[in-house]
Amino acid sequence: MTQLDNPPYYAVIFTSQRTNQDRPGYLAAAERMEELAQLQAGFLGIESVRDVDGFGITVSYWSDLAAIDAWKNQIDHLGVQQLGRKRWYESYRLQVAKVERAVEFPPSR
Repeated sequence: MTQLDNPPYYAVIFTSQRTNQDRPGYLAAAERMEELAQLQAGFLGIESVRDVDGFGITVSYWSDLAAIDAWKNQIDHLGVQQLGRKRWYESYRLQVAKVERAVEFPPSR
């Protein structure tokens, strides 16, 4: 059983369209942000995909809204957010949702 089997918790849904600029820099920053997020209090998990045209969806899971706000304002994350707007993203949308129920197949043991 994982923490994601036990709602309620929160999902931060980040959808984005990447530019063609600085792919290596983006990949390094994304990897570093995932490492840092995992160290944050309240972090529960992350899932991420990106297609060949640069459209991506990342969902991170958090125990509460305070943990999300702390991550949003983490100093290294703030710097990467600025780079993202200047260099890496044509557009993005961020949504925060409360997960009330979770079902998995096959069930976790």
